[in-house]
Amino acid sequence: MNIGDRVRLLHGNEEGVITKISSGGRVEVEIEDGFRIPVMKNEIAIISAVEGQYFGGEKAPVIDKIDSKQTPKSAKEEGLFLAYLPINDKDHSIYLCNNSGREYMVLASEVYGGNSQTIIAERIQTRSSKKLGEKSIRDFEEWPPLLIQFFPIHPKIEKTQPSFERRLKFKASAFFKSKGIVPVLDKSGYVFKVSDQVKEIDIKQLNEELNPQTKEAKITFQRPPKEIDLHIEQLTKDHFLMSNSEMLKLQMDTFEKNLNYAMASGMDEISFIHGIGNGVLKKEIHKYLSQLGNIKYFQDTQKSRFGYGATLVRIS
Repeated sequence: MNIGDRVRLLHGNEEGVITKISSGGRVEVEIEDGFRIPVMKNEIAIISAVEGQYFGGEKAPVIDKIDSKQTPKSAKEEGLFLAYLPINDKDHSIYLCNNSGREYMVLASEVYGGNSQTIIAERIQTRSSKKLGEKSIRDFEEWPPLLIQFFPIHPKIEKTQPSFERRLKFKASAFFKSKGIVPVLDKSGYVFKVSDQVKEIDIKQLNEELNPQTKEAKITFQRPPKEIDLHIEQLTKDHFLMSNSEMLKLQMDTFEKNLNYAMASGMDEISFIHGIGNGVLKKEIHKYLSQLGNIKYFQDTQKSRFGYGATLVRIS
């Protein structure tokens, strides 16, 4: 039994991926909705026929789910790809594959909070690949977020193509079901198309950050909508790659930003739709609001109005 094995709980309908193996026969399983639950090894069964040998040769039905949003349909699919190729049952090589007709300057960094470490800053030719390094599946939970920036090369006078970036932090349930054939290398591995769902790089802003000016910036406040939906799928398309703590941080950052804008722009009230769920987001919002002095009051709004949980904030 290894990290990354897909398993089914024997006393329930849940399926998931092993993310941690502890002493005493206990493992941690990340189920499909991203939650992690601790269970004993004798309470789960591996659902891959290949991995069934770890249970004394007993074979379970093969369940081979591939995330079609991220995994290429074939090795000939056009685009830019990040791939993890197995060296052995624990270690994987990381490759960036350019299966497109354009060359790029690529800057890839591992992010550690407010710090980062550049692991590659090179030109990647068309129909070629670059090795970024190696990672052990055993340390999957400790893998830092990966930031990759792409700057297209224009060998002749032509329409300028935008630069873009992808920030990747894998969840086990998304990573281990993204098996496919890696374009360019034509080998089997975990593969993700990074030229989809990209964020364009603002070159002007990048130049300003590299060449800071002493001129004071003019501060403006954007008046937010009266109702802010904090459901994670409304805030980012990459939520399936985020951990629970990263999703909560994004939701709280969005809440705080819009609350500050509401105060600065003179709004009397604003509602935040957080849903019912397990109540963690609602609790964090109410804890934050209770510490502010310029709030008249806050309360749960009528559920019949929204159909799910929300908090109304009255501003002094």
